Amino acid sequence: MNPKDHWEQVYSTKPTEKVGWYEPHLQTSLSWIKELGLPDDAPIIDVGRGASTLVDDLWGAGYRSITVLDLSEKALSTIKARLGKRTDLISWLEGDITEVDLPMNHYELWHDRAVFHFLIAPEQQRKYRDNLLKALRQGGHLIIGTFAPEAPPKCSGLPVQRYTPDQIEHILGEEFELKRSHKEPHVTPSGVEQMYLYCHFYRQPK
Repeated sequence: MNPKDHWEQVYSTKPTEKVGWYEPHLQTSLSWIKELGLPDDAPIIDVGRGASTLVDDLWGAGYRSITVLDLSEKALSTIKARLGKRTDLISWLEGDITEVDLPMNHYELWHDRAVFHFLIAPEQQRKYRDNLLKALRQGGHLIIGTFAPEAPPKCSGLPVQRYTPDQIEHILGEEFELKRSHKEPHVTPSGVEQMYLYCHFYRQPK
């Protein structure tokens, strides 16, 4: 099964609150984003969003230039149904983050919780980084959440790459400065504990 078919099946057969990575609100991401002090019109992209409530919370916090990207049409449809009339005020992209065509030097913030760790091949990681460098402005911010070394080796039946901050920093390269990192346990709806690593990187101006 190719990745798109896998995620379409997941979001077509499981309620949002039953997927393993579900949280009612991404509190760490939200607090870090708010601490950046970005203007309300700062372009933000949420990568691999699934059916998360982060876009709802960002809108509620006053941000008005939000792009939501996911591989699954079903996941995006779930968010759109939840947002109602606000749907038309959000930008939507359906595609693979290693292949999708993103605008150049556009985003002030790139947020990714639980996408990067599914890219286990070096070529996938390189393409992800290429798109990140293309689309994130110099002086912009990356907030990324991945499985930490203590986490299980699989998620949703797929193998994952587990990371330390140094390993992510090495893949991203010298353009990015690690500002902070934080580990926290996430307990899935079925009771399995997964240790997540959150990192905030700053893209240094040349």
